[in-house]
Amino acid sequence: TETHEFTFDDVFDHTCTTEDVYRQTAQPLVGSIFQGINCTCFAYGQTGSGKTYSMMGDARTGAPGIYMLAARDIFRLLREPRYRALQVVTSFYEIYGGRLFDLLNDRRPLQALVDQQQAVVVKGLSEQKVSSVEALLRLIEYGMSVRSTGSTGANADSSRSHAILQIALKTREGHKPVGKFSFIDLAGSE
Repeated sequence: TETHEFTFDDVFDHTCTTEDVYRQTAQPLVGSIFQGINCTCFAYGQTGSGKTYSMMGDARTGAPGIYMLAARDIFRLLREPRYRALQVVTSFYEIYGGRLFDLLNDRRPLQALVDQQQAVVVKGLSEQKVSSVEALLRLIEYGMSVRSTGSTGANADSSRSHAILQIALKTREGHKPVGKFSFIDLAGSE
C-alpha cells in the first residue's frame, strides 16, 4: 500500500451545501476576471464523488451548481456601469480518449496547439455570446447532453470525459479578451 501526504486549504463535510463550497472557493475569484486575470476551478475525485453534481447542481430540486452561482455573480457585476463595455462569451469542450470535441458545435473535433507565446490554443473551438444566466445555462445543458458518458462499476451513467466550460469576458468593440474563468469537471480519477 502506498501512502501519500496531502495539504488542504479547506475541508467541507456532509453538512455543507454547494453554495458553501462556492463561497469559499470560486466566488472570491469571480471579480478577478474583470481585472484581466484568468482563473480555473477544478472538480476532481473518484467516480460518484459528486464532481458533476457540484458543478451542475440538481435540476430536480433546483439546487444551483457552481456554474450557475458563478454565472449569477458575473452577470450581476456586468450590470455595473464600469463594465458596460464588456460582454460574456462561452465555450464548452470535452477531452475524451485523448481527443478534444466541441460540445457547443455538434461535437466537432478540435486541436490543441501552442502559439508563438507558448500558450495553448484550442483550434476550431466555437464561442457563443451569452446575454443572461438563463442563456448560459441552456448552453451548458445542451453541452452536457452531448458529453460522453458510460457505465462504471460505481455509477450507471458516469461522465467519461473531462469537460471544460470557459466563461470569458471580452470587449464589445474589438472583442479583445479581458479575463476568463475555466471550470473543469474531470472524469473519475480512480
